Amino acid sequence: MELKRRFIALNLPTDAINEIKKIQKLIKDKNLFIGKFTELENLHLTLKFLGEITNDEVDEAKEKLNDISFKIFEGQLGEFGVFSDHFVKIIWIELIGDVFELQKQIDEKLKNLYKPEKRFMSHITIARVKRADNKKTLIEFLKNIKHKKIKFKIDSFYLMESELKSDGPIYKVIEKYSLKS
Repeated sequence: MELKRRFIALNLPTDAINEIKKIQKLIKDKNLFIGKFTELENLHLTLKFLGEITNDEVDEAKEKLNDISFKIFEGQLGEFGVFSDHFVKIIWIELIGDVFELQKQIDEKLKNLYKPEKRFMSHITIARVKRADNKKTLIEFLKNIKHKKIKFKIDSFYLMESELKSDGPIYKVIEKYSLKS
C-alpha cells in the first residue's frame, strides 16, 4: 500500500505570482539571508495538510470535499512576516480574504478523517531561511516592503500531491473543487 503526501491548497493567479516574484527579487537583492526562495510554480496556500495517505484515504477525502459549498471570494496579498523573530526559518506573505472560513469548512467536512487544524494561518511561503546573520535587519526590511495590494478572485481549491525531491518538491493536482458563484 503506497503512501503519498497529500494536502489541500489554494493556488494563485498569475498577477499575484508576478507580484511575489518582484518581491522575492527585492529581498534577494538585499542579501539578508542564506536560503531558498519558493519556486513560482510552487507558490500556494495550504488549507490543510493531510499527511502521507493511501489512495483509499484520498478517495474518502475527495467524497467529503465534494460536499463543500462555499462562495467565490476576493483574495488580496497582505503583509510579510516570519513565524518567530528569534528562529527565522520561513518568510511568508499573508493572504487576506475568506480563507479562514473556507479552511474551517474543510476541517468540518474532514473531521471524521483528520484532526482539525489548531493554528491555521493564512500565509504563502515565499522563502526558506537556512541562516540569517542579522535577523533584526531582515525582519525590519520585510515589515517595510511596499507592494501592490493585488486583489483577485478565488474560485476554487485543490487536493494536491507532493513528491519531495532533492532539488525541491513537485506538486500535482489530484482534484479541483470549484466554489459557487
